[in-house]
Amino acid sequence: MMTSLRVALLGVAAGSVALGAQAADLPRRAPPPPLPLPPAFTWTGFYAGVNAGYAFRTGSGGFTDPAYGAVTGGNRSGGFAGGGQIGYNYQFTPGSGFVIGVETDIQGTAFGKADAAYLGTTPYYSVRPSLDYFGTVRGRLGYAFDRVLIYGTGGFAYGGGARSSYVATYPYTLPGTGRTGYAAGGGIEYAFTEKLSAKVEALYLHLDRGFTGTTYYSAAVPAYYGAGKQDSGFALVRSGVNYRF
Repeated sequence: MMTSLRVALLGVAAGSVALGAQAADLPRRAPPPPLPLPPAFTWTGFYAGVNAGYAFRTGSGGFTDPAYGAVTGGNRSGGFAGGGQIGYNYQFTPGSGFVIGVETDIQGTAFGKADAAYLGTTPYYSVRPSLDYFGTVRGRLGYAFDRVLIYGTGGFAYGGGARSSYVATYPYTLPGTGRTGYAAGGGIEYAFTEKLSAKVEALYLHLDRGFTGTTYYSAAVPAYYGAGKQDSGFALVRSGVNYRF
């Protein structure tokens, strides 16, 4: 009986060794390689887009005429402004990092007409040209948190429009309709796809005409005609969409 037990145990041991050897000969399954990480997002590249917003005057209408005294009224309301922009960004480090760029835009405006102005009880008509369009050429400096870009911007601004309807009555020299100045502000932009981004931006623009013509009184109307108040500054709040190439 002892001999039979020993033979059985030796058989089991030999079988275990044989199974272990066969298992060692089987190919080992290596773990699957890790999936490649997507490339880090970058704002670098050219872009173009459209925008729309609201522009509003920052000053009041009343002023003092140097020849005749206080002029009341003449307040100007704001209005729609919309157009397009193109630009280029360069991001120093993909993902998060500083971004520099340049942008130019052109805007059409639809400002409300100024309310009536009076010198005493006599109407006072401004012969300044309107502002029917403006544009800017600005630098941009910001910081990107992946797909979110916060930036400041500033640079050159220009604009122009039509002559006043009262110029035929005004007997003195009138300036040109173009004007130049500066723009400054900031905004935030979010890239919701690799190609498309949306922004909200606020700008202050100062466009100086520098016209201080002599006030003219027409007894036939009767009415005063003059340069009115120098109203060079206005603010702009707008949103826009960009396509990045």
